[in-house]
Amino acid sequence: MSKIIIVEDEKPAARRLERLLSALQYEVLKKLHSVEEAIDWFQKQPKADLIFLDIQLSDGLSFEIFEKVNIEADLIFTTAYDEYALKAFKLNSIDYLLKPIDPIELKSALKKYEKRKSSQSIDAELLKSLLIQPKNEPTYKTRFSVKVGEKLKTYSADEISCFESSDKATSLVTLEGKHYVVDESLNQLEPKLSPKDFFRINRSHIIHYKAIDDMVSYSTSRIKINVKALDQPVIVSRERVKDFKTWIG
Repeated sequence: MSKIIIVEDEKPAARRLERLLSALQYEVLKKLHSVEEAIDWFQKQPKADLIFLDIQLSDGLSFEIFEKVNIEADLIFTTAYDEYALKAFKLNSIDYLLKPIDPIELKSALKKYEKRKSSQSIDAELLKSLLIQPKNEPTYKTRFSVKVGEKLKTYSADEISCFESSDKATSLVTLEGKHYVVDESLNQLEPKLSPKDFFRINRSHIIHYKAIDDMVSYSTSRIKINVKALDQPVIVSRERVKDFKTWIG
């Protein structure tokens, strides 16, 4: 039986992946949730057959693990980002799954793993060159996958009206007025969104500038916005009004 490790800082996502693997008759040996935790684990137990690895963890980029520990294993990257060099990953015999992970794509990746089962050590420098972004050129998400029944549908950033948090759930709202529940919270989404296009106006909403229909003054120091696809206006919180005015120009 393959020794499978999941390195994922979002625990719900790690548990979901474990359930998907279990349904395909694969057993997860260990779930790790940070660069530091992974380094500690692999220093003591470096043997693994397959590692499912999120690219950006809460305490750093995942390539840092392989700079500290020599691991011989196959990698399947699991990430919410789709802007990385997919072709380069494939050429390096590394598979790549975009979150939320589709069970069919996962099954296909595992078939590739079963056919290959390599025993080559991971090139940390290659990973570093693929994963790290220039400090003056941050990478933001440009496409977002949502689940529609058993299928996945993708929306570009320009097709999104806003992200809305309500009743402990986060929804992606399209300009057409469709609502889809997403796995990430607004706090998790905010740093992944381009600040040129999106702005967090309050605790419950991140809006796209193209979705703004009109704005009016509200009370003495706040702003009310009519946002496309939302039934009710939304209010810019008092502490964000100044930054919002700068953002909107």
